[in-house]
Amino acid sequence: MRNKDAAARHHRLIYLLNVAQRRLQRRMAAQPQNEVTPAQAGLLFILGKQDGVLMGEAGAALDLGPAGISGLVDRSAAARLVERRADREDGRAWRVWLTPKGRTVLAQAKTDAAQINAALTDGFTSAEIDIVARWLSSIQDKFPRPSDE
Repeated sequence: MRNKDAAARHHRLIYLLNVAQRRLQRRMAAQPQNEVTPAQAGLLFILGKQDGVLMGEAGAALDLGPAGISGLVDRSAAARLVERRADREDGRAWRVWLTPKGRTVLAQAKTDAAQINAALTDGFTSAEIDIVARWLSSIQDKFPRPSDE
């Protein structure tokens, strides 16, 4: 089902997505209780669901290539949020684990995310948010990450 309506072509979706993303990132970074960047929070959320995940799996979940996830894990380890350990079965692979500090920061990140999600959804019905979420998710299918990243 494609929307060919003339009015839909003038919504300036690229512009709106970019501005929304920048404002959301600034808002999240400006929270005084934030000890982590949004990218670090994303890594903590992944580890909160499955601690000890392979770095490549974490990178894929965050839509980051090898260099991106390596840098993120390095910064997170320097902040004592995570630790990197060699995989027991494959000495070339690395797994990432939450530290006690990482678990504490994850709890705060969950609270912060719930507050921001509440602000984002305020004034919209659940059905409207379902459509927005479906549309945003479809972007990942329409524009997949290149396999060489």
